[in-house]
Amino acid sequence: MKIRIGYEIVYDFPQPTPMIMILGAHHTRARDIIQPDQLTTEPAVTITRYRDGFGNWCSRLVAPAGRMKLHGRGLVRDSGVTDDVVPSAKQHAIEDLPDDTIVYLLGSRYCETDRLSEIAWSLFGNGPTGWARVQAICDYVHNHITFGYQFARPTKTAWEAFNEGNGVCRDYAHLGIAFCRCMNIPARYCTGYLGDIGVPPVDAPMDFAGWFEAYLGGRWYKFDPRNNVPRIGRVLIGQGRDAADVPITHTFGPNTLVSFNVFTDEVP
Repeated sequence: MKIRIGYEIVYDFPQPTPMIMILGAHHTRARDIIQPDQLTTEPAVTITRYRDGFGNWCSRLVAPAGRMKLHGRGLVRDSGVTDDVVPSAKQHAIEDLPDDTIVYLLGSRYCETDRLSEIAWSLFGNGPTGWARVQAICDYVHNHITFGYQFARPTKTAWEAFNEGNGVCRDYAHLGIAFCRCMNIPARYCTGYLGDIGVPPVDAPMDFAGWFEAYLGGRWYKFDPRNNVPRIGRVLIGQGRDAADVPITHTFGPNTLVSFNVFTDEVP
């Protein structure tokens, strides 16, 4: 199958303002790209790119004072199958984990393992390990948090989402990640496209989605406590310790977000 992806984001800037964006499809989807979702700006400015420490493609520019539009459209080939479900995937002993997974056991900006460790062990310490433990975490988070865009705020952490019992997809992911790390399972935050492919459409504006990956059985697997069912058509944009590592846009100065549109659709 083919999936059309894209975005259009409009800002007003009172002064020239540097920006960093993580907006393009992740390099792990390079072989699937039919039409690159290249970042374009209006007015046109110089854009430079680099790969960050997590392997994400980042774009840098200086937005001029006034209104600026960021947009990109792409076409991606997808298998059309749902996320993998592998109940036999085992949890690794910490001493057996690859070195590059250890950072995903540690607390981070939005995932306060120190505050949630005792709670995690009381909830999941006597249950199964491996895949079943991560799924139990997803089940708990899915049922514990009430979804609503009115509950979103950029400073909300896993600890706050747990105590408030509400949030958006990134809050589900952060709490799931924090619980996994507390239970000695490496987990990393993912952001990207996830359309209503193979499921009834939702009557809400499309947005970028947040989920997480857990390291089990020698590889990374996708988990999505917000939806909590295997889905079709995820297109990864970026991954890191939490949302602080993969900001869709990061502006180094005052600005006003005028409009924000995201689309991802199966091509008939």
